[in-house]
Amino acid sequence: MEPESTAASGGDTTYSWPPAKGVAVYGVAITAAMAVGYAALYVRRSAKFRSQVVGIIPARYASSRFQGKPLVPILGKPMIQRTWERAKLATTLSQLVVATDDERIAECCRGFGAYVVMTSESCRNGTERCYEALLSLKKKFDIVVNIQGDEPLIEPEIIDGVVKVLQASPDAVFSTAVTSLKAEDASDPNRVKCVVDNRGYAIYFSRGLIPSNKSGKVNPQFPYLLHLGIQSYEAKFLKLYTEISPTPLQLEEDLEQLKVLENGYKMKQVIKVDHDAHGVDTPEDVEKIESLMRERNLS
Repeated sequence: MEPESTAASGGDTTYSWPPAKGVAVYGVAITAAMAVGYAALYVRRSAKFRSQVVGIIPARYASSRFQGKPLVPILGKPMIQRTWERAKLATTLSQLVVATDDERIAECCRGFGAYVVMTSESCRNGTERCYEALLSLKKKFDIVVNIQGDEPLIEPEIIDGVVKVLQASPDAVFSTAVTSLKAEDASDPNRVKCVVDNRGYAIYFSRGLIPSNKSGKVNPQFPYLLHLGIQSYEAKFLKLYTEISPTPLQLEEDLEQLKVLENGYKMKQVIKVDHDAHGVDTPEDVEKIESLMRERNLS
């Protein structure tokens, strides 16, 4: 039986799923010669290519590990506010919004001046929340940046980095960021690891240590990579992304981005080796963040 297929269109670009065999650029099955010409066309248009960018911070109150996490105080300010203030420093964003289904979060965000979009409780993840928020915006955007609300020290340069690399990679529909993995985080399943090819495209993500070796131990000489939560999508692809059914590797690892790779799409990475990741996954992480901010005199 032939697999069921879906398609999403935008302008003169059509995305198909599953991608047909052969060369896939934006999910369109084309010949290698056409792919080269198509990419060259967009390179020539790079000044305007994917120029309109919206940053969306999805935030929900309910969480199995940390109830009410977006509103937890970080040295006197709600964590969602600290993430917003850092994201506002990014130079590539045309607009920044918070997407939430909880009025408590919405009220807090409006209080510090954030633009808030209310989304439904049926959103299963941050990506679906981003897409629902995108549909409610009047302006049309080329790129959507999913900014994790639990990264109160997110560097605006990382946001700009994932945007610029997607603008410069016409064969990619998705970009994200990685940094060096600390040895003490090697066995932590909350720290997602990544391996990339020689051109900086993602090969795989895992909650386990990758690559592994025969000894089963961390090799202190190997440059392991840690995935940072920020993700950037081409807006036209985002609709298709939310419609693609969960895949076996995605379900096993509980990592949504794996369905992009499993279906043959290209995901570009941004490697920022000097970034120290400070996500808040559990209540215990709050104290770590606050201690770090005191050390750096961040208020």
